[in-house]
Amino acid sequence: MTTLTWTVGEVEGAKMKTLALLLADPNPIHFDPAAASGLGTGGRLVNQGPSTIAMIYNLFAAELPGQRVRSLDVRLLGNVLEGDSVTVEATPAGPSTYEVVVRTPDGPKATAVAHLAERA
Repeated sequence: MTTLTWTVGEVEGAKMKTLALLLADPNPIHFDPAAASGLGTGGRLVNQGPSTIAMIYNLFAAELPGQRVRSLDVRLLGNVLEGDSVTVEATPAGPSTYEVVVRTPDGPKATAVAHLAERA
């Protein structure tokens, strides 16, 4: 089995703002560049954690459409920022199990262990 890869060319700030509205997320680091600047991002908005986790699901949906994620244990390590390119890699770690890393050019932003099952 080979490593699976899925990429996002650029994380868009406008989509972060929309997701903040949909999630009723009041944290201004997702929609206000001045608030994000307070974190040392240079005014780049911070991607929501659920959106970063969704990238893992997108990888499996694109690469293994006959499978579904049965369980996912995620550890967020850092912020994905507006304008970042993101690569998600899943390496087989056993039967129907993958070790996953979500990376930007600055390094890993999340790790996970995913257990898959056949779609019904």
